[in-house]
Amino acid sequence: MKVSAPIPTPQQSAYSQKLRAAAVELEAAFLGEMLKSAGLGQARQSFGGGAGEDQFASFLVQHQARALAQSGGVGLSEILFQSMMEKANADDTGN
Repeated sequence: MKVSAPIPTPQQSAYSQKLRAAAVELEAAFLGEMLKSAGLGQARQSFGGGAGEDQFASFLVQHQARALAQSGGVGLSEILFQSMMEKANADDTGN
């Protein structure tokens, strides 16, 4: 016999939505650092965008990292979310 999980209350689902959003933001920050390390956002000699290109390149990297994370990313946000939910459930039960 399969035991189903309890139906989440609106308060629990709001909490889990906040945790999921935090997990996606953490993955986006991680992906942003990885993209910077890969050289994305570095000035290219061929475009010659000058100081403006240099200053706004970090915004491009952040936006691309957030878009990657929100579309599924590399799966890090799901692992983080599950871990945070387990921790929250353990705290709720007093373990």
